[in-house]
This record gives sequence, structure tokens and C-alpha cells, in this order.
Amino acid sequence: MPQLATICYIDNGKELLMLHRNKKPNDVHEGKWIGVGGKLERGETPQECAVREILEETGLKAKPVLKGVITFPEFTPDLDWYTYVFKVTEFEGDLIDCNEGTLEWVPYNEVLSKPTWEGDHTFVGWLLEDKPFFSAKFVYGGDKLLDTQVDFYE
Repeated sequence: MPQLATICYIDNGKELLMLHRNKKPNDVHEGKWIGVGGKLERGETPQECAVREILEETGLKAKPVLKGVITFPEFTPDLDWYTYVFKVTEFEGDLIDCNEGTLEWVPYNEVLSKPTWEGDHTFVGWLLEDKPFFSAKFVYGGDKLLDTQVDFYE
């Protein structure tokens, strides 16, 4: 069964806005630093979802740019996650308090040292390096990354 989702990294030119997941009970991402985003709602495009989720979680009005797609087979029981990865450099507004965790601007040179999913370090690195559009697969067994595949498109 598929689950469609977005993950968005907001870039102010020297830092990425990261979400430290430290507020929700029974959170699969508990304690990890990730981008903002969430599940697509019925009839919603990935772009519409990204704009909505960014506004809901950060208070920012943003223009997300699709940078890649990642498949996470059986990331949660009986669900393959298909995640649209966005980067945002155009945004406006003031940050709000997020009910899913603490938002923090993290300098580029510290982003990859934050505790997160092993695969996130890989694809966030691609965003920081401004790699071309990618289609990737990250296979996990629990918290352990078992396999990675990627194709880049010029």
C-alpha cells in the first residue's frame, strides 16, 4: 500500500530550517532533525501539499521547488512511502511555534551532524551540493539503512 508525502527544506542562503521532532507522543521520528512536510491530502498535488505543510508547520508562505522523489519500502508496517523532496529559497513571513517539534535555523556546516535517519544525511547532502533531480530508494530495517539506490537526471 502506498503513502504519498512531502519533505521540505527551507534555505535562507546560509542555513536550513530544521524541525527537531520532540513534541509528539509515539512519533516514528522522535528525537530526529528533519525537514517539514507531511502526507498528501486527497486531490492535492505534491506542490500544494508542500505549500500547505510549510505554512501549517512554520507559518511561512513558500515557493517550493521539487528536487527529487524517494521511495521508502515498508518504512511503516504494510506501507511503502513515496516522498517528494522540495527545497525552498523563496519564502516570506515569521516562524510560528510548531506542534510537532522545535524549529531551528541550522548552519550548513552543522546540518549533517544532527541526529536523523541515516538516509536523510545522504539526500540532504545532495540538496546542499545542489545535485540534479534525483529518484532514489532507501531501504530500512527498523532504524538501520540497509540499501540505497539513486539515479540523477541532468
